[in-house]
Order: sequence, then C-alpha cells, then structure tokens
Amino acid sequence: MFKGVPTLANLNLRLLTGHTAKGRAFSAALINGQVLVRRSKATATSLDLADANGKRSKIDVDVYSEQELLKRAKFRHSGYEVQQKIASEKKLRTPPLLNLVFANRKLSFYDTSSGPKPCEENAKLHREQEQRNAEDVLFDMFASEETGLISMGKFLAGLKTTGIRRNDPRVRELMDNLKKVHKLNNYETGSSAETQHLNRETFKAVVSPNIVLIAKAFRQQFVIPDFSSFVKDIEDIYIRCKSNTEGKLADYIPQLARYSPNFWGVSICTIDGQRFSIGDVEEPFTLQSCSKPLTYAIALEKLGPKVVHSFVGQEPSGRIFNELVLDQNKKPHNPMINAGAILTCSLMNALVKPDMTSAEIFDYTMSWFKRLSGGEYIGFNNAVFLSEREAADRNYALGFYMRENKCFPKRTNLKEVMDYYFQCCAMETNCEAMSVIAASLANGGICPTTEEKVFRPEVIRDVLSIMHSCGTYDYSGQFAFKVGLPAKSGVSGGMMLVIPNVMGIFAWSPPLDQLGNTVRGLQFCEELVNTFNFHRYDNLKHLSNKKDPRKHRYETKGLSIVNLLFSAASGDVTALRRHRLSGMDITLADYDGRTALHLAASEGHLECVKFLLEQCHVPHNPKDRWGNLPVDEAENFCHSDVVDFLKRWAENAKDAPQECITESVTTKTAADEELPCNTTELASSPLPPAESEPRSSSPVSSEAGSTASLASVDKTKPGL
Repeated sequence: MFKGVPTLANLNLRLLTGHTAKGRAFSAALINGQVLVRRSKATATSLDLADANGKRSKIDVDVYSEQELLKRAKFRHSGYEVQQKIASEKKLRTPPLLNLVFANRKLSFYDTSSGPKPCEENAKLHREQEQRNAEDVLFDMFASEETGLISMGKFLAGLKTTGIRRNDPRVRELMDNLKKVHKLNNYETGSSAETQHLNRETFKAVVSPNIVLIAKAFRQQFVIPDFSSFVKDIEDIYIRCKSNTEGKLADYIPQLARYSPNFWGVSICTIDGQRFSIGDVEEPFTLQSCSKPLTYAIALEKLGPKVVHSFVGQEPSGRIFNELVLDQNKKPHNPMINAGAILTCSLMNALVKPDMTSAEIFDYTMSWFKRLSGGEYIGFNNAVFLSEREAADRNYALGFYMRENKCFPKRTNLKEVMDYYFQCCAMETNCEAMSVIAASLANGGICPTTEEKVFRPEVIRDVLSIMHSCGTYDYSGQFAFKVGLPAKSGVSGGMMLVIPNVMGIFAWSPPLDQLGNTVRGLQFCEELVNTFNFHRYDNLKHLSNKKDPRKHRYETKGLSIVNLLFSAASGDVTALRRHRLSGMDITLADYDGRTALHLAASEGHLECVKFLLEQCHVPHNPKDRWGNLPVDEAENFCHSDVVDFLKRWAENAKDAPQECITESVTTKTAADEELPCNTTELASSPLPPAESEPRSSSPVSSEAGSTASLASVDKTKPGL
C-alpha cells in the first residue's frame, strides 16, 4: 500500500510473460482481470473503476514495455482519490514507478509492499555515486601528471595535515589494504606499503572502506577545519611555556620525585579525532588525581546522580584537598577531593559491583579507562602503588573519619576501598591516551577514535560541572575565572582540560606550584584562552582579538563583506547601522574594489549614501578596478538625486580626492605549494580565477560577480 496517497479504487497491475500460438514471446499487463498484449512501446486501454461507494470513474491507461525499468501509467479522472497497489513478478533493480496526473497535480511514487524502499535505494545509489566522485577527485588531486600514479606517501602526508593519523582505528582498513597491495606486488623494491605508487582503480579500492572519513577530512568538515594553522599556534604556546622553570617536584612519593623537571608534553584530540602532540607525550606517568573524575563518571553511569550524591556533595570545600573536614550534611564536599574520591571508590566496591573481588573490580575499572582512551596505553605502576600505600596516613585518617561519621554505604570494607583508591591513582598512562579520554568527555561520552558510546551525556554533564568548580584544588576559583573550562590536575604533573563539543587537551610537566598544580600546564591553559575564544564566557558573536579555530579561515571576513555589500545594494539602512554598531570596517570592498558606497550609489539608495558618508565617514571617492567613483555609478544609472548629493559632498570635502586603497579577499591556490600542505588548498572549490573583462552595465551582475569571486582557486585541482 502507498502511504499518504488518497484512495478511489484498487488498481492491480501485474506483469505477465508467455508465448503466443505462433511461438513468439509476448509481454502483457493484467489490469483488474483484463489482459492487454503489448505490441510496441505502449498499449492504450480504458478502464471503469468503482470506489467504495459504488461511484464509477473512467481511467485511460498506457501500459509501457517490460524493457523499461520504470513502468508508467497515466490516469485522468474527475478528482477522486486513488489508492494503488503494484506487484511485480520480476525483481527489478528499480521498483515500478507510476506518474499520476489528477487535479492538475503530478505525483510520483513507488511500490513499498516488498523489497527495499525506493527512497533508501535512491539514497544508497546517491551515496555510492558521491563516493566514486570523491575517490576520483582525491586521485586527481594527488596523482602525478607524468606517471598518472598516486604516491600514497604524499596522500597520507596530506591526510595527516587534517589531523588524521595513520594509526587511527577509523582508517585501519585503508592501512590493511595498502599492506595487501604491497604484498600482491611482491613487496616492490624501493618502497614500503605506505610509500608505494598506485593507479586509479587500485587507489579507489584501497580507500573505499574509509572514503567517508577521508572525504570529510579533505573537505575541512571537522570541528577544526584549518587544523595546520591551529597546530602552529599550539606550537608557539608550547615553546613559550617550555621556558617556565618555576615549581618543584612532588616529593612525598619517591617515584614522583625522580622525574626530570624538564619533561613537558602536550597532546590534543578533537571530537572528530584530529590529533596533535608535541614534546614528551609518550613518557609514562601515573594518573593520581586525574583518575577521580573517571571513577566518579563510572559511579554516575551505574548508580545515577541521586544515589551517588546521597553520599557525596557537589560543593567546593574551600579547604586543602586532603583536610579532615566534611560538609554540614556530614558528607565529603565533592568527588574531586581525597575524601570524596575515597567515598566514590567505596560506592564502586559496595554498590556497583558488590559481587566482584578486589582484583576483578580493578580490571573492571581499567576496562572503562581503556574504552575511554580508544585502546591507547593504560597500565599500572606497582611501585607507585606500594609507595602511596606506605605513605597514606592522611588518607587512612580520612577513611576512619568518614567511617566514624557513617559516610560509607553498608558492608564497606575500608581496607579494600583504600587499596582500590591507591590502585586508581597508580594507573599508568601517557599524554596521548589522556588526550583521547579528555576528548571523550568533550564529545559527550563518545570516544572520537572508536566512536563507541562509553557514558551517557547526562553523566558527562555532571562530571564536567564538578571539574569546572572543583578540578584544580584550591586554585579552582581562579582557574574558572581565568580559563573558564573544566579541568582536573594531578600531583604527577598532569592537567586534563576539556573544551566541550570541541576537543580535549592533556598537558604534563612534573614541576608543581604550592597548590599542587603543574606550573607549565596552568600557563598553557591560560595562554590558550588568551589566544582562542575557548573561555566559556567568551563572546562568539561580536568581533574580538581572539581567534576562533572552529571557523574556516575566510568564513568570517568573506561573509561579512557579502552581507555588507548586499545590505547597501538592497538599501537596508537598518542592516548598515547594525554593521556599523558591531564595529565592522564599512570601507571593506570586494575583489573588484567595489565598496558599499559604490553599490548604494549604483542602485540609487540616497538614504544609504547619506548614512555611509555622514555617519560612517567612509571616503566619498574610492575607485574600483575600472577607475569608477560612486558618483560615476550614480550617473551611469541615472540617479540624479544621488549624483547631486555626492557632488555637493565632494565640493564641501576638505581633503583632496584620493584613491581609496581597498582590501581584496583571495585564497591561495592549490598549486602554490606542494604537499604536505595546508588543507585549505585541498578543500578549495573548483571555481576559475576571475578575469579582467569589461564590466557589465548591470549593478546586480557586478555584485553577483563580486560575491562569487571571494574565493578564487586553481581550476586544475578540483575540490570535493
């Protein structure tokens, strides 16, 4: 049955095949019991149909030949509603299609009674065609003109500039296919699997399983579109922080005191899996307090916030992280201090998995951490665990103090809880793994590299809220004020920073300040929000001296110019006033040198001309690329009132007429550099560069040409 199609009568159309008496094959249609033998492309007939109320209506039917994949039937009637059901004895690739004409409306629909739905089939065909197009464009983009082959080393280098690494789990099929091709070529001498040269068909077969991700990368459709420019800014911040030699190593655990104070590493992972690392990012260290938000998240996921927060609060304590103090409800203040983390561990033991042994609960927790990290390195440092347990008098005191105040759930074994707490702190990892964990928190609990949903979004919301207010010990208030982002620090020198819906960052350097936070990590976070508008309360709408890496390089400026010129051409003084109040440069011009004053004058919008000159104080005599002034535009299109006003303004102007130097907006062509290159070049649209031709007399066409030419790129390198 056809959903949403009105009904008049049932029409049954069935394809029949057979042989005539003379042995010739024939194809016929059975319509309401009448057999119509087809002679050529179509056979015409007339049917009388009755609806449910007995009313009759005559319908003319044209039945087309079986060879056509789309069987058409045309219906003409007096406006009754029609219900249809089509059944085909043959399985056709494309379902039969009927074109109905009634009440001067044409409807096209498919049989959905069985088989794949046409909308799904069409969408699948469209995706396949788009995939083939993307594969061809990628090959043309990187292929050598001399040999007609593509260098996979060059291709993978281009992919890396977008932030996608070769070891990314999402391109595992690509790398496996390269190894298979290399093996089939008998391990071609002089090249490895990642540097071999492939022809078009082989390349398409290799990249086909991961083409969606690859095409998205080169089209700059990730959260950080211009990733290479963002990386350069991060490198500058990293170098500035490296010169900071303040702070001292934690000495209450001997293993922590043995770290070199020169260790300094930063890893970044976006919610789209774009990765960048610099410094000592593979040096292992223990999680320490950076494990607290993760165990808290597991408890929330399994027990829910109501149960968890009946045992532990959500308020900043205002005290040192290991002080013997509870809130007014005789509960630890929050899960980020030692008392709250110990109690969270007791919930894991007594409520989440009460039937598990100590070893099993440890393995269970580590499996959660590994899922969050996308399979990156998560280990265990037994020496640190033993050292912490030996020097844990304060933590044991906190445990006994909470047991005295009946903070723990029933059947809690304090010794097992304390061991479990020390084990979580002694888990070993590196910056690479922690950046993916931070990105999973930024991505609402979904690991960006494996795309596995680990936590519910509500859990992540609560975890980030606690990290924002309590994540950096007694510095939490100042950190929220200066940085404005959720973070968690640890005495091993780690700083986990989460930028919700954008990325996760982990910075590690052992030297600590007096409050137990990594010195270089704090400086990095502060310089990061001073460079980019990542602060939670940065204004994203109005102009600022901060960068927004989430926008395309030319998006803001290009769209601003288009909006400004369109407002002037349409005579919208209100929009011009809004641009002026927002601090926009009203003298901006397109690549033809045409300013808002040119457009307003050519269209005869006197009020806009007055506003631009009197309120915005723009130059009255800027020249476009053809040497035309705004007054010339007004004269060309016979706007005498605008001409008179501009001439009076020029006579009264104190300064002599000078050519206004205007800005032009261009982009770099894909041929300017060789790979590895900026991905802006790879995602450019295949528009031809503007040519210097005589300008059309129509101001509308001139404006359209200005808008379309805001991004001129190389015609020989097609975009995706």
